[in-house]
Amino acid sequence: MTGSLTGPARGDAGDVSRQGFLVVESLSVRFPTHDGLVQAVSDLSYSVRLGETLGIVGESGSGKSVSAMAVLGLHDEQRSRVTGSIRVGGREMVGASQSTLRQMRGNEAAMIFQDPLTALHPFHPVGRQISEAYRVHHDCSRSAARAKAIEMLDRVGIPQARSRADEYPHQFSGGMRQRAMIAMALVNDPKLLIADEPTTALDVTVQAQILDLLQELQQDFGSAVVIITHDLGVVAEVADEVLVMYAGRAVEKGPTREVLTHPEMPYTWGLLSSTPEVSGDPDSRLVPIPGNPPSLLHPPPGCPFHPRCPHVDEVAGDLCRSELPALEGGRRGPAHTKRCHLPDPDAIYGKEAT
Repeated sequence: MTGSLTGPARGDAGDVSRQGFLVVESLSVRFPTHDGLVQAVSDLSYSVRLGETLGIVGESGSGKSVSAMAVLGLHDEQRSRVTGSIRVGGREMVGASQSTLRQMRGNEAAMIFQDPLTALHPFHPVGRQISEAYRVHHDCSRSAARAKAIEMLDRVGIPQARSRADEYPHQFSGGMRQRAMIAMALVNDPKLLIADEPTTALDVTVQAQILDLLQELQQDFGSAVVIITHDLGVVAEVADEVLVMYAGRAVEKGPTREVLTHPEMPYTWGLLSSTPEVSGDPDSRLVPIPGNPPSLLHPPPGCPFHPRCPHVDEVAGDLCRSELPALEGGRRGPAHTKRCHLPDPDAIYGKEAT
């Protein structure tokens, strides 16, 4: 499963097979507040083809979930400003009517939310919630919808699905609730699935089961999948390509193996050095990224990572503090892009890694 994360050229919006089922171009999301304008996402572009998995990684507050919610049109129009282009199956979603967005959500695209206990309604049985999600997009009887819900619960590995469909979310374990959320997301056979931190708060064994389930279901449904996470281990396991975000911007993107083995942006280096390795040296220490992410109310000039970057003074002309780097192809070709002024990041990272 391969694909390109380079911003596709504008052309025939219906050419989904060439450009991607999901195409995001120059997406920006702003939130007006009493203190000023929060620049949550800035000039974000990527595409995902059917059968491809994109992993979006970054610290909390980097804009991962905000950008995903923009894809599904979940931001309040009165409290947000969304600009750019989001095309799902060739149809433009930015500026689309609420009826168009409702028809798209659940039918063409669906989302697995971070906390299934709060995403599922506590007062309704799990099976009823899944069957109602099915009836929104299908003209069928309640009994037919219930049968579909039981089928999906069984398909995602919930034992005794017929009886458990009548249970409430609090009667499910964390892993079973996440499976129920996946069943609800896939009940209408969407072509785009967005999973927002799908393994958060689950133990390691259950995490592996959920990731295996997502990969198996993607093969069955042929969906385009976007996985949002802060866990590089998850990305390495399931993603074909990775997009690293920082302060609302893409700072590195490319094939997963290439980015994780030859990162070209110091922020990505920091994420890798602060991640434990099961097979690594047990005596080695994790190296956290110094400082804190910048305020999105008042982002720093130049490279957004420069206040935390140890390599600022290695770039001539004080460019890091004054000029925003372009997201462009690095030393390994146009498929692997990075937003950094360092002329030879390979040489620096090679020394740090050894």
